[in-house]
Order: sequence, then C-alpha cells, then structure tokens
Amino acid sequence: MAKSLSPVCKLCRREGEKLYLKGERCFTPKCSFEKRSFAPGQHGRTASRGGPNMGRSSDFARQLRAKQKARRIYGVLERQFRRYYDTAITRRGLTGLNLLQILESRLDNVVYRLGFAASRAQARVLVTHGHFIVNGRRTDVPSMLLSEGDAVAVREGSGKLTYFKELGAFAEKRNTPAWLSRDLKSMSGSVARMPERAEIDGSLDEQLIVEYYSRR
Repeated sequence: MAKSLSPVCKLCRREGEKLYLKGERCFTPKCSFEKRSFAPGQHGRTASRGGPNMGRSSDFARQLRAKQKARRIYGVLERQFRRYYDTAITRRGLTGLNLLQILESRLDNVVYRLGFAASRAQARVLVTHGHFIVNGRRTDVPSMLLSEGDAVAVREGSGKLTYFKELGAFAEKRNTPAWLSRDLKSMSGSVARMPERAEIDGSLDEQLIVEYYSRR
C-alpha cells in the first residue's frame, strides 16, 4: 500500500495554511506551523515576506495548488487521485462535486468524520490494522469507497483495546456531519446519504482541480 512519507508539517507550510494533518496537535502551541508558517525550501522565508514573485501566480499554479491541497488533506497519491477524477467524470452531475464526494466516501475519511480517529492518517492506520468492519465484514482497505446505507463499526475484538475503551469520551467531543449517523454506545455509524457541497471543506476549490485536469 503506497503512502506519502513527506513530513506533514511541511505540507501545511507549502499550502500556506493548516491542513490539520496531525489531529489534536494542530490545535496546540506545539504545532510547527505556528512557529514556521513560511513555505519550506531555500526561498520560503523570502517569499512569505513578499518576494518579487508574490502575487504573480499563473492560472496553472493556482490549479496545481488546489489539486495538491486536496490530495494532501485526504492523504491520496497522484495516481489514485487521478483515478477518482476519471470516475467523477463518468458520474452524473458536477464533476468537481462528484470528486469531493468520492474523497469523502473513503473508509478512512468516514472513520475520521465519525470521530473514531483524531486524523485521517490515524484512521488509515486503524483501518489497515483491521479494527473496523463494514456491513459486518472485516476490512483493511482504507481507500474502500462507501455508499449510502453502508454501516461501519469497531470490530468486537478491537473493542477490548485501551484505545477503543477510551474512544467514547474523545468521540463525544467531535461533531458528526449530517450525512453520517453515529451510535457511540455500539461504536458504530452509517452513511445516511452522500454529502452536499456545504458539508465539505469550504477551503477546497474543486473547479480549479477540474480545470487542472481538463487542460492535460
């Protein structure tokens, strides 16, 4: 299973904003972005102070940044992200919204949205280790796409682990989006429907992503 090995704090600095890739740590003073919010690299600090190339981004540069930002938020590599885009084109409706709905319907994202993990990266690890079942069957594929009506639950054997015993108090503090339903007593949840655009990260610009792939 392929995954990015880049330091996640550098990814936030490259995008110029917090992507909350480390979960709770991103809300504390320990967050590296608080100390070094400029872009990584030799000229990162100069650019953040208003270097000669600031404000001159081309259309392609803005499209690329929008695509890279979405990839990094959901933890998806380029080849897989392109496959999601190709799938989005074949579906009825707006291609950009279809793409975001596909990303949101990933199993690791649903586990994160349900509050069963502090970050998508942690959710990915938990799923890979087989701690969740989907529709009664154990799965270890974080990229599994869920559909309306699919049910996700903590595996019975995993419920005895310390992490899951203490999960209720943590998950209770997390709000669950309206397109998901959750039962903390049984440590389970389900997909009630596909998310609407207003229920997905508003900082993502799906139109720029569509433009990026349309020109290639």
